[in-house]
Amino acid sequence: MNIHEYQAKELLKTYGVPVPNGAVAYSDAQAASVAEEIGGSRWVVKAQIHAGGRGKAGGVKVANSIEEVRQYADAMLGSHLVTHQTGPEGSLVQRLWVEQASHIKKEYYLGFVIDRGNQRITLIASSEGGMEIEEVAKETPEKIVKEVVDPAIGLLDFQCRKVATAIGLKGKLMPQAVRLMKAIYRCMRDKDALQAEINPLAVVGESEESLMVLDAKFNFDDNALYRQRVITEMRDLAEEDPKEVEASGHGLNYIALDGDIGCIVNGAGLAMASLDAITLHGGRPANFLDVGGGASPEKVTNACRIVLEDPNVRCILVNIFAGINRCDWIAKGLIQACDSLQIKVPLIVRLAGTNVDEGRKILAESGLSFITAENLDDAAAKAVAIVKG
Repeated sequence: MNIHEYQAKELLKTYGVPVPNGAVAYSDAQAASVAEEIGGSRWVVKAQIHAGGRGKAGGVKVANSIEEVRQYADAMLGSHLVTHQTGPEGSLVQRLWVEQASHIKKEYYLGFVIDRGNQRITLIASSEGGMEIEEVAKETPEKIVKEVVDPAIGLLDFQCRKVATAIGLKGKLMPQAVRLMKAIYRCMRDKDALQAEINPLAVVGESEESLMVLDAKFNFDDNALYRQRVITEMRDLAEEDPKEVEASGHGLNYIALDGDIGCIVNGAGLAMASLDAITLHGGRPANFLDVGGGASPEKVTNACRIVLEDPNVRCILVNIFAGINRCDWIAKGLIQACDSLQIKVPLIVRLAGTNVDEGRKILAESGLSFITAENLDDAAAKAVAIVKG
């Protein structure tokens, strides 16, 4: 689950991390009021959407007067901001973050990610702040510093000093860097985040220099949200795919893709294998939908309905390896879906596991034209052949 920049900054403030003074605005008048309340002579108006690249797309503006704050807010609110992460349709801007502009002397990159290779949180830093870390890794990989954190003892001071020195921080900024890195690490660990990205982390101030977080991005583990009430309350459903939101309400995991073969599968591993098999045969999956364990006929019906809401779907591949699930439940769900949804696209069904004979018998005696498959490869080949005509 992602949150907005302003939510990330509010979260970091509770851990003592320095961020600019600011507030959320939902109208141009409110944005101007926020700027007046903050005071000063320059402000930054930032569109709040769940996508990076806002600055290059015009979603971040520096205003030199209250009137400019109002103008920028009026132009952004209600617009669809198109960045390299939103797709051509863009994302609707419904709220802004207005903050005091900082006097920036130097920008850095700082991030914490879970390195799946060593199964530990890893601190990543670079002297090249403000740029995308992937671009830095590609063009100047020597400027990226990594430090692995032992979960048994946490992030230690010497590790923070080692990273800070490597990216060029020194003097009075060193103890600030140590406190800031440890605070962000604690925040990530406490809140079950999968990623915490600070870009840029900046040295600010005209006379007295200090470190300040100017932008922050957090991604949280969906499977841990049940114990993170504060984080769950930050969820913005308007930023998520409506079909994914509806699917989660039915206990389904749905991710939209750009192909034409709908997929209904149980288990993330089998779902990935099904997508790979479709691609191997030259097809393109339209989605990733995992019905999970214990799929009832109602759950299968809802899965079919959500998949069919994608107008690009030309056939549905159902691939079930039943353990906790039961093939007879899946078969009854598919028949129920055909009756209630009047499905007009071909259904390719591969069943295996618990009650498979009963499931196949139910499908065969239904009088409906299911296309059955013996295994995953057979199912994928038949689905691809159908969409290719």
